Amino acid sequence: MHNTLKKFLLLILLILPILVTSQNLRWADGSSYYQIEGGEINRYSLPTNTKTPFVTKAELTPVGQNRSLVVRNFSLSTDQTKVLIFTNTKKVWRLDTRGDYWVLDRTAKTLKQVGKGLPESSLLFAKLSPDAAQVAYVSEQNVYVENLATGQVTAITTDGNRKLINGTFDWAYEEEFACRDGFQWSPDSKQIAYWQIDANQIRDFYMINNTDSVYSKIIPVEYPTAGETPSPAKIGVADLSTNKTTWLALPGDPKQNYIPRIEWNSANEILVQQLNRKQNESRIFSCESKTGKASLVYTEKDEAWIDLYTPWENVYALDFRHYFKWLNGGKEFLWMSEKDGWRHAYRISKDGSKETLITKGDFDVMDIRLIDEKNNLLYFLASPENATQKYLYKTKLDGKGIAERVSPTALSGTHDYSISPTGAFAMHSFNNNFTKPVTELISLPKHKAIDESNSIQSKLKNAEQPKTAEFFKVKTEEGIEMDGWMVKPTNFDPSKKYPVLFYVYTEPWGANVHDTYGVSHNFLFNGDLAEEGYIYVSIDNRGTPAPKGRAWRKSVYKKIGLVNIRDQAMAAKEILKWPYVDASRVAVWGWSGGGSATLNLLFQYPEIYKTGIAVAAVANQLTYDNMYQERYMGLPQENLEDFIKGSPLTYAKNLQGNLLYIHGTGDDNVHYANAEMLVNELIRHGKQFQFMPYPNRTHSISEGEGTFQHLSTLYSNYLRTYCPPGGR
Repeated sequence: MHNTLKKFLLLILLILPILVTSQNLRWADGSSYYQIEGGEINRYSLPTNTKTPFVTKAELTPVGQNRSLVVRNFSLSTDQTKVLIFTNTKKVWRLDTRGDYWVLDRTAKTLKQVGKGLPESSLLFAKLSPDAAQVAYVSEQNVYVENLATGQVTAITTDGNRKLINGTFDWAYEEEFACRDGFQWSPDSKQIAYWQIDANQIRDFYMINNTDSVYSKIIPVEYPTAGETPSPAKIGVADLSTNKTTWLALPGDPKQNYIPRIEWNSANEILVQQLNRKQNESRIFSCESKTGKASLVYTEKDEAWIDLYTPWENVYALDFRHYFKWLNGGKEFLWMSEKDGWRHAYRISKDGSKETLITKGDFDVMDIRLIDEKNNLLYFLASPENATQKYLYKTKLDGKGIAERVSPTALSGTHDYSISPTGAFAMHSFNNNFTKPVTELISLPKHKAIDESNSIQSKLKNAEQPKTAEFFKVKTEEGIEMDGWMVKPTNFDPSKKYPVLFYVYTEPWGANVHDTYGVSHNFLFNGDLAEEGYIYVSIDNRGTPAPKGRAWRKSVYKKIGLVNIRDQAMAAKEILKWPYVDASRVAVWGWSGGGSATLNLLFQYPEIYKTGIAVAAVANQLTYDNMYQERYMGLPQENLEDFIKGSPLTYAKNLQGNLLYIHGTGDDNVHYANAEMLVNELIRHGKQFQFMPYPNRTHSISEGEGTFQHLSTLYSNYLRTYCPPGGR
């Protein structure tokens, strides 16, 4: 199970370089880029990296006001004369995707707010039409189009409400498919394709707010748990000249299929990905926008599940993402598949008659960074030799080449790149477990720093790089080899025995063992684990999304709570053989899916784990949402026993050690009901434990004055008390 905090930590640890290079940097063309700085937007020209003001604070100051707009995000018209500004933002579930939008016309020197008659901070995903004459947006579950010249607003939909959602998505689609932006302009600016989600049959889960009034307040969230029928989804195409919608005629029962991705190819054609409920069959349809006719062009099946996320997606992005990467003038598209056992890039003809493997070899493509058709190149991230690291590679886009490493061999660790559209320049970032993120501008294809005095090599030349984490491999008695990292106590004495604290996640949503800066930092401990004398360890078991091939990642199908847990326990068993590890002082902790793993480890292997701290855990897999749980576990109607066998609740009666269980009562992701189910079961079996509910806090347990300090103190004191630090 993933969560706000888990996602935030993964974001920091896995894609910190992207934060540095991509969120504020936006390529203008092949040799210049924009950057938000000091409340303004500047343009930099390469190779000199000369700065020129593009949008000033004065231009961002509305008439009659003395404060400029705070730019959270922006987009540009094709000719770059109009700038759409996103500001005054508010959070919707995970991200601040709701806010106000303004259009700056750089030619007419005007700044106008769009959607002005709608409630403040209610607009979502506003986008300029390709001809820049109109802007479309969503407000309160309806889609609108506004003419920029006249200010006339047309409602494309009028039936939207909390349960019938137009142009955006319900909780499950957003959380599990990263679907937020639910509409797209046609290339000719005359049509809009949009999702409609019917959540009327989805039961509400009721959260209770007991803290803000003397009377409790019920907060409903439409939330389909495992086994519940999904929300039907359909795609409408609105003709702006008639304001009439044509619904795409996709086959199959919409209650048993998902529509996670769509993309316009031309003014008359939309490609749509349909995923069956079990998420083990993906079908791509070519649809006629005028008639709605759908023709099947590509099918893929997997014995486990189809990985939905294409590597170029940032699931935390505010912007609309292009899901289909078009090639050859729209006659082909680039697609990712694990059909040969590794995640590879293919080019597929639009009619599905031909497919070509682009990336070849026993390695996973981790991310796509640039499709350079002019030079017949595909730039991508991979790490064939070390699953904890990441490097830039290139190969021939026509599938006739082999993968060539572009990242310098002298820099071992995690690299990332934001490459200009022509492939001439890139912002390159690098870090590893002992090197803070550093960046440089480079030219490609030779990977040469534009300014040698400001290059990464120059920045690191005299930098002190104290190593704290040790990376290692551990092989279990069952022959499973896993990557791990370890931080030993300061002034480590191999003749003494030390307590060990395991940090776990274990599920398909995330991996912990990455060669990135800060990877071994324990953010909840209010001290220094190494200074106090703890060994801190994390291991990535089978089922985590490491670049080790399909079999590694999908070996946990229908066995979450068993295979991943046994891998962890067997790895711990090997670690306990190390002469400096005290087998009587073994603790484990985790959050969300990691909290579930903590409970399962403590309950299933009490002979190994003596103390556990579980935060926001799923105690009963049947309580979690259908999209996530059914993807990895199947349908409860068909294999209920697997859900039961994988749930910590089943093994609560085996508790022997020390348990601290923590949960927010306002958790919309992993519901607080899990906590009460687990507490009830532990009480039934006479098990003593410590329980801390945080009133009205969400899955991140981050709201409210003093919350983090309280949580950190609770966590740290419990660990010190029940797993005492120091060598003996």
